[in-house]
Amino acid sequence: MIFNIITIFPGFFDGPFNHTLIKRASERDIIGINIIDLRDYTEDKHHTVDDAPYGGGSGMVMKPEPFYKAYDDLVESGRLRKHSPVVYLSPTGRRLTQTVVHQYAVVDEILFLCGRYEGVDQRVIDGLVTDEISIGDYVISGGELAAMVMIEAITRVLPGAISKEESFIEDSFFSGLLDYPHYTRPPEYRNMKVPDVLLSGDHKEIEKWRRNRALELTKERRPDLLDIDDD
Repeated sequence: MIFNIITIFPGFFDGPFNHTLIKRASERDIIGINIIDLRDYTEDKHHTVDDAPYGGGSGMVMKPEPFYKAYDDLVESGRLRKHSPVVYLSPTGRRLTQTVVHQYAVVDEILFLCGRYEGVDQRVIDGLVTDEISIGDYVISGGELAAMVMIEAITRVLPGAISKEESFIEDSFFSGLLDYPHYTRPPEYRNMKVPDVLLSGDHKEIEKWRRNRALELTKERRPDLLDIDDD
């Protein structure tokens, strides 16, 4: 899986991508990450990537030319296949879910476009973007953090990316439920005890307890995952 990222802040990814899961997956050649600096595709001495919006209003809008030039260069140089998915991280996109993660985990490469300011010129979305993805109903300063979230979520489910299959099979949302509570040693701490069933050694009862707790938590905190009508 190759992740290509077009951004005006290429250094933004240095820290997160040089640790833990992403670093290990990269070292194992499970994933590859290419960071493309959008400013390399500008023509003025100030490397301008934005301009005032037509129609007035506050903020600035990212210009279409650098995105198109970057995309064309990637395709013409063979670094990106022409029909690969192009994802724009945007609060107006469809929400990122585990289902979406699995949809993208089967492709060979993805190009992420990271917007800033008031967003990108609509012609970038109309002409290049194949999907718009939102990581939640809130606003952050740009698409870089959202791209990191999506890349880690996809990487987690790629074969060989993590050591134990159970590590992601039992994650929240993998089965459509929130995860059950976890405990480790000591069996009692500050008068709080580990549930007896987890100490019983009865694996059938343990699995039953975990399933029930996952259902209870999901019903309490995310009933929408169960299609439960609170009314």
